[in-house]
Amino acid sequence: MSTFTSSCASNPISEREKLLQDAKNVVCGERQNQYGDIEDSFNTIANLWRAYLSTDIASDDVANMMILLKIARNKGGVHRDNWVDIAGYAACGSEIDANLLH
Repeated sequence: MSTFTSSCASNPISEREKLLQDAKNVVCGERQNQYGDIEDSFNTIANLWRAYLSTDIASDDVANMMILLKIARNKGGVHRDNWVDIAGYAACGSEIDANLLH
């Protein structure tokens, strides 16, 4: 049995909540304002990677590969920003997949 207890319901705000809020602020604010629609941006990246690598790459692959990049960076020393970006890329990948299903 795990001794882990959720801190999401307690005050003050947990690190998980802070991190997810920071990720939301980045992907729904700063980055969206800088780079525009996520699907358009990831499609552009996928097209460039596809041409460079001569292999099929889709926009949802971009989200997965960017998460892997952040995981690799964490191997060199953990930085909170990497965790924020991983959460943000996961949210973007989920949105792209949801749009592909509709």
